[in-house]
Amino acid sequence: MPPKSSSAGKERLIDDEEEPLQAVILADSFNKRFKPLTTSKPRCLLPICNAPLLDWTFESLSLAGVHEIFVICRSHADLVRAAIRESKWSKPSSGLKIVPILTAKETFSPGDAMRDIYTRGLITTDFILVNGDLVSNVRIDEVVKVHRERRKTNKDAIMTMVVKESGAKHRTRSRGDSAVFALDAESHECLHYEPVTGYPPKSQVRIPREIFAEHPEVEIRNDLIDCSIDVCSVEVPSLFQDNFDWLDLRRDFVLGVLTSDLLMKNIHCYIAKEGYAARVKDTKSYDSISKDILARWTFPLVPDDNHPGGHSYEHLRGNRYIAKDNTVILSRTCKIGNNTLIGSFTQVFDNAQVTASVIGQRCKIGMNTVIRNSYIFDGTTIGANCVIENSIIGSKVQIKDKTRVQKGCLVADEVVLGPEAKLRPFERVSKRRDADDAEEGEEGEDSGDESEAEGDDEEEGGDDEEDASDDEDEVESDSELEEAEANQAAIGATLGADTNAIAWPLQSGEQEDSDADEMETFNNQRLMRIGDDASDLDLTDPGSITSSEVDSDSDSEDGFMISGARRASSSATSLPLTTPSTELLVPPLASAAEKEFQSEVMQSLERAFAEGHSVDNAAVELKTLRMSTNVPLRRVREAVIAGIVEQIPIVEGNPAQQRKEIASVVDRWGELIDKIGGVDAVETVSILQTHCATSERMPLFGQILAAMYQNDIVEEDDIREWHKLPASKGEGLKSGTLQENMQKCWTIGSRMIQQFDEQEESEESEEESED
Repeated sequence: MPPKSSSAGKERLIDDEEEPLQAVILADSFNKRFKPLTTSKPRCLLPICNAPLLDWTFESLSLAGVHEIFVICRSHADLVRAAIRESKWSKPSSGLKIVPILTAKETFSPGDAMRDIYTRGLITTDFILVNGDLVSNVRIDEVVKVHRERRKTNKDAIMTMVVKESGAKHRTRSRGDSAVFALDAESHECLHYEPVTGYPPKSQVRIPREIFAEHPEVEIRNDLIDCSIDVCSVEVPSLFQDNFDWLDLRRDFVLGVLTSDLLMKNIHCYIAKEGYAARVKDTKSYDSISKDILARWTFPLVPDDNHPGGHSYEHLRGNRYIAKDNTVILSRTCKIGNNTLIGSFTQVFDNAQVTASVIGQRCKIGMNTVIRNSYIFDGTTIGANCVIENSIIGSKVQIKDKTRVQKGCLVADEVVLGPEAKLRPFERVSKRRDADDAEEGEEGEDSGDESEAEGDDEEEGGDDEEDASDDEDEVESDSELEEAEANQAAIGATLGADTNAIAWPLQSGEQEDSDADEMETFNNQRLMRIGDDASDLDLTDPGSITSSEVDSDSDSEDGFMISGARRASSSATSLPLTTPSTELLVPPLASAAEKEFQSEVMQSLERAFAEGHSVDNAAVELKTLRMSTNVPLRRVREAVIAGIVEQIPIVEGNPAQQRKEIASVVDRWGELIDKIGGVDAVETVSILQTHCATSERMPLFGQILAAMYQNDIVEEDDIREWHKLPASKGEGLKSGTLQENMQKCWTIGSRMIQQFDEQEESEESEEESED
């Protein structure tokens, strides 16, 4: 297709329904968050639930009725082309025309890619812009309709961003990369956009005063997940051509358009009420989205139906998925836990334990090995008596007997570890280079260059560009590998006697440039890596700032500052479980399964709270989850009570308002405590006491209990019976904060009982006086 002038594109009727719906996929990630897994392949070809991420993206766009897709790639373009050619999407029956486009070697950011799109004249109508790591079942075609209708009356509305409401602890909500949106309450026009890092925590947002002057009602939203799905007008790429400093789609383009006095363009948000959409931006979101797929939040894109990789799985109780072709061999004594997927031709041997994990095809899991919350790619063999936790293991890896892979590790393709290797937390290892590998790499490039994707508009001279691009990537990777190889003694990793691996230096923030991008700093990136709870970081802000504490320029005429306390996130959703000894090689599986159940309950409650589900629907979902996991009912009640308590906002210095907040939450959700079944009001009070004793909401115990009493969740007799229990006084607990808080709650209960007694005496005296 020859390039078309920008004027020709702009003159097209934007409401022309005959135009085929186009989409652009940015296949490059433009960061190194998955290295060394992405040293030899792009992120978009990494598997998630045993299908390449790019196939999940194609499936999402197919659901939206897209006709033509341009896949923009620079790194590993030959692998992307081959993957498209070998997939079902290359067949005429797929209904999609997919055109891989190799960009210039100078493409180092999404902004560069957009400039290249404009130069080539690819776009002829409104189009969907996504990344190659999208998992979504959102009806994007509905967003396109809204965008086109808006464009009929407002030609300056150039883009619509898809966002979704979420709770503060939503699993796919990134703590390290979020944003504050200021929206017009009626039209959802985005009036202000401000990126927010998790560390250091941000407590202030500056919003221009004129926004409030020009718009009668403005919503300030910090509860929106950016789905990274944009419906763009045909002129969007041309704006990048005029602004070469725009590199990032959000922090540069969106912010630039909204603050420009010259462009006079509008950007809107589409708040998706239904459906699922998320990007695999980092290893933590990889883990979260994998769990969401297994939990069926992405339906109809689930392993047992519409699996993008074309595989067929049987869906068993507890969200276990086993390949349907009868090629999986499971020992009678192995244990397959909940939320687990096992691919074809995989063998799991005696006494092995696999829970909350995805195992690829043609894998072998040895005797007595434990795999928990991990992802094993195709063709990997794991020996006997190994432990792998919260890690991602590449394809064709060999992990030999008695190897321990601790949380957060990334193991690249074809690595050999062990025997008795021990990877430290967050270790990254890749295959050691040798002469044979270099020759194979050259042969691979030559063979890749011979294959051209059908429909590629850049056939002439394309090989030269691809060679230059791949060479540059190889030089960058080689330099990192050379540095790692040269420092193996200093790194001090225990990789085993038969290893072919090298360990990459453990990352730290000590050598960080003070001028580095806040989003890419080490501590902020920690919030985006698998297995890292960042519990040692102070992620709370100093709280509300009074006007006397604000810098003198904060009250300038240029902007209006909003500041506020961000509630410290609490990870407690139930009574604390016994922590297994760190000396044990294999912690008890029951504890791990129970913790996984707690996590699932928490996610279910967060969705119910955030999306306003009915109490009945929330109860049905929790009952189903409990039956699938076979845990005691008390555990569900613990999670529900904890979730309700943590929903209550803390109001400083205003007792009346605090009581209103408590009453509002208990009135709305208190009924859920008994709806889950097995009504036991005494147990309810005990659980409330224990949770409050370990929570920052401990001072609210008495008011919450009173609200439950007013809503008939607990009765006077229940409170009295709880008060008599030895455990309610903190008996049996070691001296410390927990025991002190339990005793404080018991004292509050004593006062309530005293009030009951006084009320009864008053009523008796009134009756006597009447007689």
